[in-house]
Amino acid sequence: HVVSVASLLPPAACTASKAAASNSSALNVVHRHGPCSPLQARGTPPPHAELLNDDQARVHSIHRKIAAAASPVSDRARGAKGVTLPAQRGISLGTGNYVVSVGLGTPARGMTVVFDTGSDLSWVQCTPCSDCYEQKDPLFDPARSSTYSAVPCAAPECQGLDSRSCSPDRKCRYEVVYGDQSQTDGALARDTLTLTPSDTLPGFVFGCGERDTGLFGRADGLVGLGREKVSLSSQAASKYGAGFSYCLPSSSSAAGYLSLGGPAPANARFTAMETRRDTPSFYYVGLVGVKVAGRTVRVSPVVFAAAGTVIDSGTVITRLPPRAYAALRSKFARSMGRYGYKRAPALSILDTCYDFTGHTTVRIPSVALVFAGGAAVGLDFSGVLYVAKVAQACLAFAANGDGADVGILGNTQQKTLAVVYDVANNKIGFGANGCS
Repeated sequence: HVVSVASLLPPAACTASKAAASNSSALNVVHRHGPCSPLQARGTPPPHAELLNDDQARVHSIHRKIAAAASPVSDRARGAKGVTLPAQRGISLGTGNYVVSVGLGTPARGMTVVFDTGSDLSWVQCTPCSDCYEQKDPLFDPARSSTYSAVPCAAPECQGLDSRSCSPDRKCRYEVVYGDQSQTDGALARDTLTLTPSDTLPGFVFGCGERDTGLFGRADGLVGLGREKVSLSSQAASKYGAGFSYCLPSSSSAAGYLSLGGPAPANARFTAMETRRDTPSFYYVGLVGVKVAGRTVRVSPVVFAAAGTVIDSGTVITRLPPRAYAALRSKFARSMGRYGYKRAPALSILDTCYDFTGHTTVRIPSVALVFAGGAAVGLDFSGVLYVAKVAQACLAFAANGDGADVGILGNTQQKTLAVVYDVANNKIGFGANGCS
């Protein structure tokens, strides 16, 4: 990659135009902290170190959830005195997420919600609310929607929840506790979800949050795209087909898309979508290698396969097994050394950083991820470096603390790729130049 130093940082103003997608259900995707976000009407984005520290918290919660699911119940569900404790059911949301705007109810009320492939149940804050965080829009009022209805306790949608209870009038109550101790609980409900003016999803099941606390920013709620039956993608499958795709823009000043169903781009390269019975909600892929400047980094595929890899829309920085990251870092640093760039201090979890002060253009070795079946996916420049400032641009990968921890394909590496979740055929695809 050869890029202008002036283009390393996103413009201060939103430059987004509607990204192209394959069908009419497509939603605009923007970064929650960028100038295109409805949530950024006031305030400034968090410092990069804070975002990356929050990202590490999300990674830890993913690792804890997977480890707990693989352990005997007696090991993970009992406290020091033998008291049974509720298991953590959600992962830490972090703050590196992307948001979409949808409508809920009849007439439709506009809502700005985080979308997350690591979560299943969608929810918004509702009135009356006994304990809600501050959000951008007024709370959703079920009484003002002619299509709202509560889900009975006996309904399959209620019975399928991880954590549920019944109200005295036999209506379903839900609770989700996230890994950062954020939580939402309230009534499980149905209402019409409006994706675009011409696309609606009647009877959409979601959580009407009445007690919501934690690090949700000013978002009105969350849309879950996990693999369980209650997720948006699963509920929409009968109308749009089993699957979805998205493209995350190259910068926080641009827009991508989220699309339910629809055909994959012609240039998509696919690998198998792997499943684990102990964590059925996550999307696993078989990452087997990495290339730098067109040459394969010398790491055995066994190193990647030992723990597996989850693809996640909410994790910012891709995590690799320690041996794989060390080999990638070494090869990348050697290439950068040949170009003569000055090293810069580390930034939180990112330890391989460069100072481009005084340069008008920079040259960066290409990086590609290699998946089971032979699919090699080249990363955009924005997927190789995390640029905090011109004087601190860092290799956008980090090592897991242990070789047994699952690898995570984060959203930085997914930028500008059309990422296709073909659930019907159990495969995941990546198409170059999905958005800009």
